[in-house]
Amino acid sequence: MGNCVFENVAMTSSSDRFEHVKAIILSCHEDTSAEEKMRFYDAWAKSYDQDLSVLDYRAPVISANALSSHFTGDRNTALVLDVACGTGLVAKELRSLGFSRFVGVDGSSAMLEMAKNAGLYEDVKQCILGSQPLPFQHGTFEAVIIVGALSDGQVPVKVVRELCMLTKPGGFTCLTTRANRDNLAYKNSLEEELRSLEQQALWRRVQTLNVDQWERAVSHHEHGYISGVVYLFQRL
Repeated sequence: MGNCVFENVAMTSSSDRFEHVKAIILSCHEDTSAEEKMRFYDAWAKSYDQDLSVLDYRAPVISANALSSHFTGDRNTALVLDVACGTGLVAKELRSLGFSRFVGVDGSSAMLEMAKNAGLYEDVKQCILGSQPLPFQHGTFEAVIIVGALSDGQVPVKVVRELCMLTKPGGFTCLTTRANRDNLAYKNSLEEELRSLEQQALWRRVQTLNVDQWERAVSHHEHGYISGVVYLFQRL
């Protein structure tokens, strides 16, 4: 994995810019170690928000709205765990919907620095999801949300149980994944784990939201937009 995708290239058109972002996205899904991935995200942090805008990445808005539409608690006091928080895109959307207390966790120190500078989080923690246990007590958060990270080559499905356990009884866990061809095997494994936790009466399914236009397609065999899914569960 080289850093060449992050070089400042003079873009002559929006299509050139999109091709540049495509190269970044495809690189981030390469089969590399967790540590290499974190170095990748460290290098990406400064241009991350701008690049996702080029991708027309809608997941933070859609997911925040899904959580907000079912949340009945006090938004001023509810503590929200933003998992794989990146630069803070999800917290920014949730704040616009009345939530005000956020804790962020991410594997990338550079992303966490950007998130910290955004002034959205009471605290941020560094943790490589799937390689290290999340550094929080069970039943701590009124809401736990993870957007964009549950996909092939990123965060392993086994992390979902941890997210469930960190949610307070009565609280909500919001998760997303992509539904394009390249991610279908992962999506099937994820849904199997979600059902398993339902069968164990750890949570109940509140909503499954299928979204046709999730983000612009970046793989070589896809065009237009790919689809995605938001899952919302309530802890029992």
